[in-house]
Amino acid sequence: MQKLRLLTFGVLFFWALSLSAQIPGYYSSIDLTQNGNALQHDLSALITESHTTLFPYTSSSLDTWDVLKESDLDGDTNNVLLIYGHDDNNEYTNSRTRNFLSTQSSPKSLGTWNREHVFAKSLANPFLETDFPGSGTDVHNIRAVDAVMNVMRSNNFFEDGDGNAKITENGNFYPGDEWKGDVARVLMYMKIRYPTQCDLYNVTYGVSTFSNDMPDIILQWNADDPVSEFELNRNDVIYSYQGNRNPFIDNYALAYLIWGGPKLSNLWDKAKKEFKNNIEDLRLDIDLSPYVSDGDIFVFSDGIISDFEYSLIDYSGHIVNEGKAKPVINFNENLSGVYTLIFKQENRSKSFEIMIE
Repeated sequence: MQKLRLLTFGVLFFWALSLSAQIPGYYSSIDLTQNGNALQHDLSALITESHTTLFPYTSSSLDTWDVLKESDLDGDTNNVLLIYGHDDNNEYTNSRTRNFLSTQSSPKSLGTWNREHVFAKSLANPFLETDFPGSGTDVHNIRAVDAVMNVMRSNNFFEDGDGNAKITENGNFYPGDEWKGDVARVLMYMKIRYPTQCDLYNVTYGVSTFSNDMPDIILQWNADDPVSEFELNRNDVIYSYQGNRNPFIDNYALAYLIWGGPKLSNLWDKAKKEFKNNIEDLRLDIDLSPYVSDGDIFVFSDGIISDFEYSLIDYSGHIVNEGKAKPVINFNENLSGVYTLIFKQENRSKSFEIMIE
C-alpha cells in the first residue's frame, strides 16, 4: 500500500500540472511547436525510447494482471472500471465495475473481468503476441473488461454508433458513448508506438476525409469524448511501471495537430512560447546516412560522437542493439526490417527511422 500512497501524490501533482496548462517534463525533448508528421515522428520516438520495462502477460511474478489491478481502479474503491461497461441492473451480464479480485477463471465466466486488447491482437500485422513481453503486453493497450462483453467485442472492427456498447448493423462493434474517446486515444497511441505493426484501418470501419493516415471516427471520438480523470490516473500508473506515457491522454489536441479533424483547444498553448526558446538546447547535433542500409550506418556530428549512446529498437519495442556511438555503426547481425535508432546524451536525444536490408 505504500506504493499506492506515493503514486497518489504523483497523480495529484500531475493533475495540477495539467490544470495549469504546463507541459509535463516528460516531453522536454520534443519540439511541441511542430505539427503533422514531424510531431508524430518525435512523439513516436519518445514513447518508444522511454518504454523501458516490458511485462509478461501472465506470470507468477509481476505481470499485466497486477498492473491492471492498480491502473484500472475506479477512484478510491476496490473495483476496476470496465471498458465498454454500462449499468444494466444485472451484475452477472454486465457492469461498469467489478471487484479487482474477481478475475476470470474460465471462458465466459459470469460476474468476472478479464483483459481486453483495444487494438485486437489478431488484427495487428504481425499479431500482438502475448507469449513474451512486447507489443502484445503493452498495458496502454490493455483494459479491464467484463468477461462476457469481451467475448461480444471479439476482434470486431470499431464502428460509429450511439448509446451503450453494441454490435452494429454491419456486424462491427460500437464501444459506447462513455468509452469511444478512451478507445480513440488507445488506438492513436498504438499507431505511433508500433507504426509498422498497428494500422488503424485494420481495426476500424468508416471513411477517412481528415487525413489519409487516420480514420475519421478516431479523430471524432477523441473530440466528442474528452479525457477523463480515470484516464489521467491510468496514464500515470502505467507510466510508473512501463516508463512511457500516452501523449493523447496528456493532451488530446495533439491528435488535431498531427492529423487534423475537429479543431481542439491545445492545453499547452500558453507554455509553448517558453518551450520554443529552450528547445534548441535539448536537441542533439547529430545526423546519419543512409536511412536504408545493408547494415553500415555513418554518423555525423560537430561534437564528439563517442559521447553519445545509441539504441536500436524493433517494431515490438525490444532493444536489439545498443552501445556507444562511433563514426560507423555496423548492424550486420542478421537484422532486417524497419527500426528506430535513438541517440542519447544525458537529457537530450534524437531519433531516426531506418531500414536494414
